[in-house]
Amino acid sequence: MSLEKIDLPLLKVISETAGAPGFEKKVRHLLIDTLKDVVDEFYVDNMGNLITIKKSNTSDAKKFMLAAHMDEIGFMVKHIDDNGYIRFQTLGGFDPKTLTSLRVKVHGKKDLLGVMGCKPIHSMSAAERSKVVTNEEYFIDCGLSKEEVEKHVKIGDSITRWQELDLVGDLINGKSLDDRVCVYALVEIMKTLKDKDIPVDVYGVFTVQEEVGLRGAQVAAHGVSPDYGIALDVTVANDIPGLAPQDYVTSMGKGASVKHFDGGTICDRRMVAHLESVAERNEITSQPEVLPFGGTDTANIQRMPKNGSIAGAISIPMRYLHQTTEMAHPVDVVAMIDLVVNSILEVEKGDWSY
Repeated sequence: MSLEKIDLPLLKVISETAGAPGFEKKVRHLLIDTLKDVVDEFYVDNMGNLITIKKSNTSDAKKFMLAAHMDEIGFMVKHIDDNGYIRFQTLGGFDPKTLTSLRVKVHGKKDLLGVMGCKPIHSMSAAERSKVVTNEEYFIDCGLSKEEVEKHVKIGDSITRWQELDLVGDLINGKSLDDRVCVYALVEIMKTLKDKDIPVDVYGVFTVQEEVGLRGAQVAAHGVSPDYGIALDVTVANDIPGLAPQDYVTSMGKGASVKHFDGGTICDRRMVAHLESVAERNEITSQPEVLPFGGTDTANIQRMPKNGSIAGAISIPMRYLHQTTEMAHPVDVVAMIDLVVNSILEVEKGDWSY
């Protein structure tokens, strides 16, 4: 069973550690502590990306960059009113309807637990009931006076959603699995490669600020300048009631998806072919992905190296993306790890010619 191959305590702490865009320090330190004795080298660039390196024994080895973003969608404090209610700036894309009664943590001198509030339906006019509530209509209630809130919180502090990771049936359920489930996968990939003789230098990069414009990957890919690259991210699994099969994008439990296209990238056909061949040779469950919207770090991995890179992406199908809680299938997580590891070990089998 794939669930037995998942280190749930590690995934849980990665999921639950706060790290809004621009505020990734806690999760970065967690990853350094987890990988410092696993990789050959690591460093943090000026943007805050964590770059971990597993070296090849081959001289003049090419560089293979793997990237998973460690930031999560979140908020920033922008105002504290006279009654202690906090107004916020969103950091990343939110569907406003998912904010109602959402539990959050406000990260100041001391973490404060809060609840997203808005006008209750009993107090709405008929016109208000018929319209969608906007982000600007929400506030955060920490149950404290203005004076008490300001002892711990100031303008510019970060806010993240709060929820514990758990299992719902056979599925993994928690907050910020975009992209923490892939952060977990990348940790396991670097652990798996630790004692293997690999034909390329592997750069396992945990990027920052993906949720606000793929910013960290732009700097990291320019700095590493890889020959090959794969972004590890989640994708839409619309295998739910009310949607037609042609709109599913991917389905959970059918393996990691090999991306062909998203709103920011046409994946290099050579990398797509390599990933598909590796999956077939090694009997790794996979599925194709064409995502008509959105984007991932793939775009900057492909474009920012001096000569560009041969880049693609592998995704974990996810239900309820950017909603209050997100859901992933253990089969897909294990498939991502296996596919990436074997793609590196077998990189010399790929046809990289034009």
